[in-house]
Amino acid sequence: MRRFILNWWGVLLILVAGCSSGRPKPRPDINGMLRQTMSSRRDPSLGQAWLASLGNERGGRERVQLIDLKNRRLVPLPGINRADSQPISVSVSSDGERLAVVQQRDNRTEVFLYRRSVGALQQLPLDPPGVPRSVSLDGLGRLLAVQVSRNGRWEIDLIHLP
Repeated sequence: MRRFILNWWGVLLILVAGCSSGRPKPRPDINGMLRQTMSSRRDPSLGQAWLASLGNERGGRERVQLIDLKNRRLVPLPGINRADSQPISVSVSSDGERLAVVQQRDNRTEVFLYRRSVGALQQLPLDPPGVPRSVSLDGLGRLLAVQVSRNGRWEIDLIHLP
């Protein structure tokens, strides 16, 4: 009986392993496009069919970029990549409508919310004040987590977005 149970478990494990989706597979079509559009990338954030990242142009300047993964194309982001600012972190909502960005400009580091439908960049206040470093939007783009440095300590602020 014990041998029967052990054999049964063995068969069950083989069946379960056979039904699994297999190994993770790279996406050479999209990965090739990503390599061609910028000399390097960092800080990836995935929405449902969107990839936001910070890309380093061949001239050395970093820019926020958004890629529509379904159509395999770069999405214009007018007003987000200013000549006088340096992006530090980016996050995208699942529908690709909202991007949260940490940018440094004029010796200040600030958090911004970008709405693609209106092309508007809105500064988000931190209370109490601090130096933001990293952002993460929830899927709906309604809740933002911000890593903030205050008095030598790292903290996380949650900001409800209307």
